[in-house]
Order: sequence, then C-alpha cells, then structure tokens
Amino acid sequence: MPFKQLQRKEEDLGILFIGREKNFNTLSTLEIQPIEREKVLENLAIEDYSDEPIQENWHGSKEMWIFGKILKDQEIYIKITLGAAGTNTICISFHLSEYPMAYPFK
Repeated sequence: MPFKQLQRKEEDLGILFIGREKNFNTLSTLEIQPIEREKVLENLAIEDYSDEPIQENWHGSKEMWIFGKILKDQEIYIKITLGAAGTNTICISFHLSEYPMAYPFK
C-alpha cells in the first residue's frame, strides 16, 4: 500500500465512507463516532495489512487494500481504495470481521 500517497490524499481530500448497513452496524455495536473511524484509518500501519490488493472497478478502477485493526477487543475488517486521481480516499468496508484475518507483517 502506498502509505504516503494515502496519507496525502486523506489530508488533502478526506475520506469518503460508503454507507453500507454492516458498516453502520459496527459503529453502533462498538459505540464509536464516525470521527473515531477516521482516526483508525489515519493510523493504519504496515502491520495492519492483511491481504493482497483486490481489483476495484466502481470507484476509479484502483486496487482495494485490506487491513484489520483491533478496536474495543473486536477485529475490524477495513477495505480502502485510493480512488481516481483528485478524488477522496474511499473506505468501502469498516465492519466487524466475518472471518479470522491474517497479518503477514506482524
């Protein structure tokens, strides 16, 4: 994942969160505010990387990157894409993990 590019886009353009039901349910279940979700993404590290990139064809045809993070003792599945040039970083998934995740850099 090009972390520097991700961080620059987040600072310049912000993050767009896709409004999926399971993403909203996770915020509710964990009793966290959307701003806390943004902070989680801002603090992603290589150790949080979980799986190889997946091709994305809806938001600018960029790769989607899979990360995991422990939040309030729950594993969170995070899928993000840088999107097209000049657009927001897009967080497609931010929900409780449905399967155990691997972390090759931990």
